[in-house]
Amino acid sequence: MQISSRFTIAVHILICMEAFKQDYKVTSDFLASSVNANPVVIRRLLQQLKKAGIVAVTRGSGGTKIQKPLDEITLLDIYHAVECVEKGELFHFHEHPNPLCPVGKNIHAVLDTKLEQIQNALELEMNSITIQDVINDAQTLILKNP
Repeated sequence: MQISSRFTIAVHILICMEAFKQDYKVTSDFLASSVNANPVVIRRLLQQLKKAGIVAVTRGSGGTKIQKPLDEITLLDIYHAVECVEKGELFHFHEHPNPLCPVGKNIHAVLDTKLEQIQNALELEMNSITIQDVINDAQTLILKNP
């Protein structure tokens, strides 16, 4: 299991948007240079964050800005905005375990509840961390290592 890089890139671009909002027009090209990714990837993520009400995007070279107070945006909000988790399930179960095998026919009964507990714990923790928390940590590091 691995959460895609869309999540960490989305957090990265939100930190950049906040850190550079006073000094630069924060465009997808600007963000792409910090992330070291294709601007198309950044624009796609920005559209997902916009749809979730987290950012505003001005077409052309108008730039971007964060729409909500930083202490009201959780890592879970960002995760839900950019991760394409099928049916809200973090774990994808193999489609057709062998019903003739004693393990295969019981694997869902063995794992479903445990996987749900793991996902709930992850989401609870992600919901307790705001983008403001992450930005505070980033600012401390930036001051130490400009």
